Amino acid sequence: MRVLITGATGFVGSHCIEALAKHQDVTTIAACRDPSRLPSGFRGEARVGDLRDASYLGKLMQEIDTVVHAAAWTSLWGHRKLSDELFLKPSLALIEAARRQGVKRFIFISTVSAAAPGASSDPMSRGIKRAYWPHEANVVGIEDRLRKVSNDRFCAINLRLGLFAGSRYALGLLPILVPRLKTHLVPWVDSGKTGMTITDGRDIGQAVELATTAPGLVGYQSFNILGPEVPRVREVIDYLHQHHGLPRPHFGVPFPIAFAFAWLMEKLNPLVPWEPLVTRSIIHLLQETNADNERAKQLLGYQPKHHWREAVDIQMAEMAKHQSKAMSMARPLPGGSGQ
Repeated sequence: MRVLITGATGFVGSHCIEALAKHQDVTTIAACRDPSRLPSGFRGEARVGDLRDASYLGKLMQEIDTVVHAAAWTSLWGHRKLSDELFLKPSLALIEAARRQGVKRFIFISTVSAAAPGASSDPMSRGIKRAYWPHEANVVGIEDRLRKVSNDRFCAINLRLGLFAGSRYALGLLPILVPRLKTHLVPWVDSGKTGMTITDGRDIGQAVELATTAPGLVGYQSFNILGPEVPRVREVIDYLHQHHGLPRPHFGVPFPIAFAFAWLMEKLNPLVPWEPLVTRSIIHLLQETNADNERAKQLLGYQPKHHWREAVDIQMAEMAKHQSKAMSMARPLPGGSGQ
């Protein structure tokens, strides 16, 4: 089996490469711009280029059985045009190129928050496009396209992941939340009683490995991929306070007030030289999803192994070494299509 991984040097892609390396019958092809950033010990083929290049896409799909689309230009708020140009359009073109070349299985990396709140308990449910978060709206648009074009010859597998954490971290809630907690201005939202779906990169790699190799999958399939336990927001922040010295929030607000305050922060953004303290997308990520791993367990055999505390500790250690200032809520340019 020949498996192409886009975004091969990123958080999800690198963990996928490591998980698939144990299969002697799987040849991994890495789509990337800088092969020097591929995981140590990578023994597959690197196809260097940019997903926005139509001629590159044609060559990229040659002799490929499965595509794992882990590349994404990501922003936690705004940047609609950039998300369209650097993520949505290249992703849709990648899907069409895969179909033309006879790729049998296409795995897409999505998020449990695509259908939240509540509806994410069913990973086969349709996502909701929210105007305040263009990137997530584009994720939902790609899900919809895969749902439409999947059939008995082109299996589309949608993996709705929890919040990324662990080694080689990338843009996510934890590196955004930590510096904001230090300001003492971030409140508890809904008393911190909603679930926080922290998922270790190694468990994500396992899920992609299973989605790649599992027999009998046809048509459109979607799965929630979480860690072995979903903690409450309050549990996570208390843990960050007790083990990493971060302050707890000093006051609390309900979700309607939190969304209204976040809207105001977004409106004030053009007038200040820093990013908003909070955005509606961040509040959205704190809403309850009721997601679980049951469908992935039944159909893929997915069994997550890495506790959220372990993932948080690993990431906090890396952040202490590499993150000297607050991470931007958008992927840096030139980020291209996120390979």
